[in-house]
Amino acid sequence: MRKPLMIAATALTLAGAAGTAALAQSAPPPAPRTDAPTPPPPHPGPHWMGMGGWHHHHGPGQHARFMPFAPGTFRLFARQPDKHLSTADVQTIAQAILLWNGEHDWKVAQVQSGQNNQVTFTYAAPDGTVIAKFAIDQQTGRISRVG
Repeated sequence: MRKPLMIAATALTLAGAAGTAALAQSAPPPAPRTDAPTPPPPHPGPHWMGMGGWHHHHGPGQHARFMPFAPGTFRLFARQPDKHLSTADVQTIAQAILLWNGEHDWKVAQVQSGQNNQVTFTYAAPDGTVIAKFAIDQQTGRISRVG
């Protein structure tokens, strides 16, 4: 009884080894196709989205913020510590934000100087209904929603 079991176990072991050897000696993988499209380049890092793509940017000690361009896209502009924004400048910036986001129906309304060196403005629907109110700091250009 013992001998037939040993023969069967040996036969199974040899069959498994033969199958593994057959797999190991199979044909080499096919050569890469030359007519296939080239894959895109690898993603260069967490802060890159290319021109015009919104992305999440974390600076040292900063909260996450959304930026319309990859950092360094417009290196020909130096950031000014005091932007000296006028009421007319704020109107232009607010309209540019609407155009940048493809919103052609809304309009900028109620642009006026406020307290603490800020200019306030509202976005309004075509019928004049106020959608949101914002303030821009005239020195830093920082925009904050106030209503």
